[in-house]
Amino acid sequence: MTAIAPGTRRYPVAPDPLLSVQEMYAADAHAIQHGISGTTLMEAAGAGVAQAIMDRWSPRRAVVLCGPGNNGGDGYVVARYLAEAGWPVRLVSLVTPDQLRGDAAVMAQRWSGAVEVATADCLGDAELVIDALFGAGLTRALDGVAAELARAARPLPTVAIDVPSGISGDSGRIEGDAEAVAFRADLTLTFHLRKPGHLLMPGRRLAGEVRVIDIGIPDTAVETIGPRTWVNDPGLWRNLLPVPDVEGHKFGRGHALVVGGGMMSSGAARMSAISALRAGAGLVSAVPPRSAAMVYANHLTAVMLKPADTPQDWARLLDDPRHNAVLIGPGNGIGQRTRDFAIAALEADRAAVLDADAITVFADDPKALFRRITGPCIMTPHSGEFARLFKVTNDKLHDAREAARRSGAVIISKGPDSVIAAPDGRAAINGNAPPDLATAGSGDVLAGIAVGLLAQQVPAFEAACMAVWLHGAAATVAGPGMIAEDLAPSLPAVWRGLRQDL
Repeated sequence: MTAIAPGTRRYPVAPDPLLSVQEMYAADAHAIQHGISGTTLMEAAGAGVAQAIMDRWSPRRAVVLCGPGNNGGDGYVVARYLAEAGWPVRLVSLVTPDQLRGDAAVMAQRWSGAVEVATADCLGDAELVIDALFGAGLTRALDGVAAELARAARPLPTVAIDVPSGISGDSGRIEGDAEAVAFRADLTLTFHLRKPGHLLMPGRRLAGEVRVIDIGIPDTAVETIGPRTWVNDPGLWRNLLPVPDVEGHKFGRGHALVVGGGMMSSGAARMSAISALRAGAGLVSAVPPRSAAMVYANHLTAVMLKPADTPQDWARLLDDPRHNAVLIGPGNGIGQRTRDFAIAALEADRAAVLDADAITVFADDPKALFRRITGPCIMTPHSGEFARLFKVTNDKLHDAREAARRSGAVIISKGPDSVIAAPDGRAAINGNAPPDLATAGSGDVLAGIAVGLLAQQVPAFEAACMAVWLHGAAATVAGPGMIAEDLAPSLPAVWRGLRQDL
């Protein structure tokens, strides 16, 4: 993603769904029910892949690796189109043509060239590898010759059909144990819509550039399927983007409270509070212990101070209905104050963001937290914090959904492939975060953006999605060498880019 400036780009205007493997099967079935044959779909897929390859590379020695299913059938079509265009092509298969079934068998019959038996050293003098071994539905590790080919292809330019073989289309994980391998692609060509595995790590890294090929599946397929997972970009939430009213005032944009910690850990909450203002909250107050108030006062200007030490102090702040959103956690410490303040905010029915210490402080009794979440609540755990409250498998999307269902909160499962999941099953996968965000304090900024959006009464799921995307876009504007303090000052440029398209 490039830096954002007015007039330089436009953003998606409609949601970008992601289809699970089963949903993609349903989309194919929908097309067939509407008179488009499976062979027509496969022919269009292979032709599209071949054209994309020819658009990117000049003719060169290409080896098409075909598997035993429909992915292999696509490979036969690709080989045919490349050969017809004059490319030197070898087709190598894990199975003989007579072992293929259905549409793949039809495409094998249309191939007039030789079919070589796959061996570990069959790549020979190849200058381009087309991986058509296994598609997104593979549920086991690559083994035998397929695994050897994945290793042998690593130094070579590689095109993957659907997903790199060995990667789950649903989770992005490499199937199998820690020693399992998958293909690494420079270009991955998929059909109709992307899958979660194209955005989730390590699938995103191994897929390289991902392009979607239209193979003629009707648009009504998505309406029929009703997917619940999307790419996190402005097309998903732009209709709820908070924009100040020309006759509005700061009190109409909400007042967020950001609970802070002691003198030696004040930076986290200060960054959160400033970020909440930059996210559009009309007013933001930091709530430090009284012993640390002067440290906060020396560093904050537009952010107000409302010190609170005891639950009674905190209750007085929560009694003011203008304080409509609360952030607890950054730099707060793992102690009774953090626990008490979190419980009180939730029981007062305030929109809440729980981050860092406000998550870890409930590690010994997560249910004490979950049963109090009855209103808008966002939790922003990194992987370690997530594991303290929730079960972790090797499927980030599934885990985030299950955590949201169990807790009642919207979960931002942070990382280079952040997943935002709602208790009702909706989920979005983020893809705009540069690696520069792996720096101390960036999560505090994210939490601040989220509470600033909640203060403006953006619904929790959309607020979480917006916050994650704004966070990544701000990091891109700040550029290489950025630190967390650079993120909030970068937000105005991001807002300008968004508003020009409204």
